[in-house]
Amino acid sequence: MIDPNPPIDLPASQLLPEQGVEGQSLDVAAIANALGGLSCRFDVDVLAECDSTNTLLLSRAEAGAAAGSVLVAEHQTAGRGRRGRSWLSEAGDSLTFSLLWRFPPNKSLSGLSLAVGVAIAKSLESLGASGIMLKWPNDVLLDGRKLAGVLIEVVPGSRSEAVVIGVGVNLRLPQAMPQEIRQTAAALVDAGIKVPTRCILLATLLAEIHDVLTTFAGHGFAGLRDDWLKRHAFEGQTVRLLSDFSATLEGRCRGVDSDGALILETSTGLQRIISGEVSLRKI
Repeated sequence: MIDPNPPIDLPASQLLPEQGVEGQSLDVAAIANALGGLSCRFDVDVLAECDSTNTLLLSRAEAGAAAGSVLVAEHQTAGRGRRGRSWLSEAGDSLTFSLLWRFPPNKSLSGLSLAVGVAIAKSLESLGASGIMLKWPNDVLLDGRKLAGVLIEVVPGSRSEAVVIGVGVNLRLPQAMPQEIRQTAAALVDAGIKVPTRCILLATLLAEIHDVLTTFAGHGFAGLRDDWLKRHAFEGQTVRLLSDFSATLEGRCRGVDSDGALILETSTGLQRIISGEVSLRKI
């Protein structure tokens, strides 16, 4: 049987060193070279440090930045995740970037975070990673632990058609990461693959995200639903749904619908969940 996602054989100059990050600085020219013909679709800006690439790009978007604008930082001092959580990282140990994208007016963005998760999973699989699964609504898992996350934020005043897509991927786990978080986190160096430099990884991710967003613009999440479902980490499993605005809910995962809503089978029947945080219930 032919492997539909054969690992890419990268030259040594494009691999992440096993120790240290010397010589692995992000470089616009190297990123553009890796993007090839798609380089014209992105305007990449590399920052040595910023508080949050999402926050900064949202500000630039309000000032009229073009779709395809990308901010990538060597280090974020105040990276953000969903529900106000922090993204913990040390310089060189993760790839954190934000992408501005503009959709047609009145385009429904339901399921967008799931769609971007599909793009990340496909990117990592193209590099040879296995065991990549997706957790509703915005996490990418490696062997059950969080490897990457997605944060979607609507540009203020854009009527929802302009969004900033934030992505964070762990290359290594920071030394300062608390043990209780380390137990649930994963890093790409543990995936058993030749890990590319951040320039190559960013280009790979942007190319796949471009393809997924093109599909999403034409067909919505429905066009990517099957790709998401075959990587659904909790399919058929009993989970607990935690919400900031309602009581805890338990049930069995029955996939997602064409809008990206989670379908939960509870004691009172099927329920359609459009937002929340899912974790496995301890048996």
